[in-house]
Amino acid sequence: MTRFDELYQGLLKRILAEGIEQTSARNSHATIAVPGLHFSHDVGKDGFPLLTLRKIPVKMFVAEQVWFIAGLRKPADFLGDYTKIWDSFTNPGGVVTVAYGYRWRKHFGRDQLGLLVKLLKDDPSSRHAVVVTWDPASDGLGGTKKANVPCPYTFTVNIIGGRLHFHNIVRSNDMVLGFPSDVAGFALLQLILAQKLGVEPGVYSHSISNAHIWDNQYEAARELVKRGNDHKPIRVALPKNVFDRAEKKDRKLVDEIVNPIAAQYDPLPAIAGMQIVL
Repeated sequence: MTRFDELYQGLLKRILAEGIEQTSARNSHATIAVPGLHFSHDVGKDGFPLLTLRKIPVKMFVAEQVWFIAGLRKPADFLGDYTKIWDSFTNPGGVVTVAYGYRWRKHFGRDQLGLLVKLLKDDPSSRHAVVVTWDPASDGLGGTKKANVPCPYTFTVNIIGGRLHFHNIVRSNDMVLGFPSDVAGFALLQLILAQKLGVEPGVYSHSISNAHIWDNQYEAARELVKRGNDHKPIRVALPKNVFDRAEKKDRKLVDEIVNPIAAQYDPLPAIAGMQIVL
């Protein structure tokens, strides 16, 4: 197995062994959960963290990151051609009010992602490269009711030793369905930022306040920890100028990123019947 597969199985095993079961008042589903789960994976040395223990839709998380970098908030604008995953979170106007990319680039009155690139170009030693998705004026705390609030709510980028390191902070992660796509998507963003800044990718870190498995996925989790394969590490070679092309919603870009990954990707079969819990 890849190193990321081994890491992932270890996280699931810990939750299954140590997790506490409780029921969500929001939807009456139970979860097994542990607090404060963390892992780090060296993308530059150990390969891209794409789960091979079951098939993850590569085109989905690639298109999603392009949509984010473009700062968009309507799935019908670009993203809907590749995945319908955000359609459940739109308002009657077809807008995702908490769309990550829009929050990064426009919502707070400043282009956080653009400023991050400029900051680290001007001063690679800076420790101020923080992007925030969570809006304390309306998110959480019993405030404005929305179809969704950000799960990965902030990230920090550091350049240390000529390598770009990415730390993702997540308030809540569905470890069976959401987590693998989240990790792959944000690790791709790490690679894109490293390319834009002309440095090598380094360590991807992921910290979760509430790491959980939903009750309708208990058996899937038990199946995943039993699986094994001899998959080789996946190496991602990006086409040129990904960040700039993503800003322009270049539709050729998705396939140019996806195809070299897909050529290396030979996952185990999907697990039938898994459904996301909203």
